[in-house]
Amino acid sequence: MKFQPHELHPERSVRDLFGADVRRYREASGLSLVRLAAVLKYSKSHLARIETAEFLPYPDLPPKLDLLFETDRHFARLYEVARRESFPGKYRRATELEAQARVYEEYACATVPGLLQTTEFALRSLRTGHPHTPEGEIERMLQGRLERQKKLRSETPARYWFILDEAVLRRRVGDHRMMRTQLASIIEQSTQSHITVQVLPFASGDHAEMGGTLMLFTIPDTPTMVWLEGSRNGTLIDDPDAVAERRESYDLLRACALSPEDSRGMIRAVMKEYERDVSGPTADSPVA
Repeated sequence: MKFQPHELHPERSVRDLFGADVRRYREASGLSLVRLAAVLKYSKSHLARIETAEFLPYPDLPPKLDLLFETDRHFARLYEVARRESFPGKYRRATELEAQARVYEEYACATVPGLLQTTEFALRSLRTGHPHTPEGEIERMLQGRLERQKKLRSETPARYWFILDEAVLRRRVGDHRMMRTQLASIIEQSTQSHITVQVLPFASGDHAEMGGTLMLFTIPDTPTMVWLEGSRNGTLIDDPDAVAERRESYDLLRACALSPEDSRGMIRAVMKEYERDVSGPTADSPVA
């Protein structure tokens, strides 16, 4: 069957326009991806992903393209704008990267990561985060979250590393029983050989990632990608220097966090606090 290249969408973003122009100039010059990769000394698969706007090129590629195609800094100018914009369809792309990752690392600053949430906790979180969304759409979102979790239970799972801020344990979502069940689930999952959970205690002080969630995706034969997420937005980062900065931040958080065993001990201690109130206030009752 004849190869059909992926459809491009240059109108969607500057990053898409960059990739579409790479293909346009390449085809106008009569070059295949294989030949262009050989001329530029670049990976063919990486060039293909640049054309489809999956990846931002390394900084050395735009001047090489301008020299080869004699485009008078056209690609250099596009690159400077493209590297400053958010990735198009970023939420979808982040989910795809999560599914492809062989090593997945996350720091959660305020709530339990979606991959570790119980069904009840996830449903409560989605309803709270989307108060005006119809219930049918909430249910669709819930099923999507649960589908993502299946990868943790696959026959050949990726390596998962979660660093949970102490606020994740103490910020009550729903009632005390729901929190206790959720924390018990985290402990159970953390005993699996491919899942590591560490708690970053309040006592560790301030750090560079206090403002949101940080995820790192390590995919075979692909540069590491970073996803930063706030309560209402997310940003995908693939610029090598910016990725290196986030890698350093994550490694520092890991160094400051409690050991996996001590983390389970802290989670159990917080569970006991919820256990004392398990027959007390409900999700809709005031807390003394």
